[in-house]
Amino acid sequence: MAGEAAELVGTLAGLLTTAAFVPQVVKTWRTRATRDISLSMWVLFSAGVALWLVYGVLLEAWPIVAANVATLALAAVVVAIKLGNRGRE
Repeated sequence: MAGEAAELVGTLAGLLTTAAFVPQVVKTWRTRATRDISLSMWVLFSAGVALWLVYGVLLEAWPIVAANVATLALAAVVVAIKLGNRGRE
């Protein structure tokens, strides 16, 4: 029972924290405006998410893995748009 509860809490936490990035990604995708977005913050954040992903794989904690795969993909969109805008903003 405790394992199932932990799995549920982990899954919900992953869904909520990943969903929190969706509005920023959608706005960045639509407007292509990245002037006020810190590239260093997003790169460091992405590196941290990648490490959480590895950690989840090592522990075989699939809610951690799934949440961080999705979050890393969302962060990569913002980083790619920001890099594409270099020199233009």
